[in-house]
Amino acid sequence: MTVENAVETPDFRVAVIGVGARAGIARHVEAAGGRVVAAVDPDERSRERVVRLFGDIPVFSTVTELLASGTRLEGTFITTPDFTHADVAVELLEAGIATYIEKPLATSIEDADRILETGFRTGTKVYVGHNMRHMQVVKMMKDIVDRGEIGEVKAIWCRHFVGHGGDYYFKDWHAERDRAMSLLLQKGAHDIDVMHWIGGSPTRSVVGMGDLAVYGAVDSRRDNSDRRMGDWFSMANWPPAAQQDLNPVIDVEDISMILMRTDSGVLMSYQQCHFTPDYWRNYTVIGTEGRLENFGDESGGEIRLWSARSDYLENGHVRFPIEDGGEGGHGGADPLTVAEFVRFVRDGGATRTSPVAARDAVAAGVGGALSIRSGSRPFEIPRLPEDVLEHYAAHQPAR
Repeated sequence: MTVENAVETPDFRVAVIGVGARAGIARHVEAAGGRVVAAVDPDERSRERVVRLFGDIPVFSTVTELLASGTRLEGTFITTPDFTHADVAVELLEAGIATYIEKPLATSIEDADRILETGFRTGTKVYVGHNMRHMQVVKMMKDIVDRGEIGEVKAIWCRHFVGHGGDYYFKDWHAERDRAMSLLLQKGAHDIDVMHWIGGSPTRSVVGMGDLAVYGAVDSRRDNSDRRMGDWFSMANWPPAAQQDLNPVIDVEDISMILMRTDSGVLMSYQQCHFTPDYWRNYTVIGTEGRLENFGDESGGEIRLWSARSDYLENGHVRFPIEDGGEGGHGGADPLTVAEFVRFVRDGGATRTSPVAARDAVAAGVGGALSIRSGSRPFEIPRLPEDVLEHYAAHQPAR
């Protein structure tokens, strides 16, 4: 770790790498006893955003410049575009600096494995921001399952209605396979990780179908590199075929459906559509003694439980109002995720999130996309080496 000739403070000092849409998550570090002391972004236009988010701090063009500056750091937040995560993370891990990596961990299985193997070899701590494990709706479903209220889990289905997809993902690099790989990563990694967590086992085999059904036929195209998502997002952008200024290249699917078989035999399905009018996600978990399903995914929604035989029963047998997660992004999950990262780097121990699980979510998403693009041929997920798995299962002890 680099050291500067400055008075030591108790603050948890971090740098933000990439000052885009998700960089603001690092502001939660203040509530966890830290502060942002530097940023890295090659775009000169980001300087104003840095000041607005974090105050007057040094801004470097590259990670190499940051490391050469001698700035003392306990951690970093990697919020660069997904396709850059691996190179950025490896450079920081090699320098001995703990990393918080926005999901998805990477855009290929090889890059995800490269990050984890670097963390294993160097003993530097890796944390992946799968904040949905801290969302109330997910925690509540996990608790219901763990209490045995639906028996042994046998199937999990997720439908993700990505009503903002046209604005979020089809007006910049997310629309390009060469950069995003598939929206089964950018959006699907969240849900796949949740299903793996609730089901207690990662995907081993995946098969999929999908298409570029709507946005590929939209003629209005524009290079939006001079703008940010906030400049073009509008709830008035409807219907999807009437979208304006889409990315010049669009070759990712806007509708995808994948089927997964896990190590434990639990069967899972994930369905994602980017041209629905509504924006939310619905999980169904089926066990040997009942099933649960969420209606809404934040406060105001509810989880319904069916635990006896019936015909159509709209509200189930038990209803659980989704609890208020408090202030902060993703229903209060963002500050909890950041606080867990700070605690983990300082004190070690178990975390709700898992770098290996983040890799497993990427692997299932990549496998699903490759299956879709190969005429729905099944894809078998490769396993990590045992010594790497053991390192992360032991909560990344120093090496």
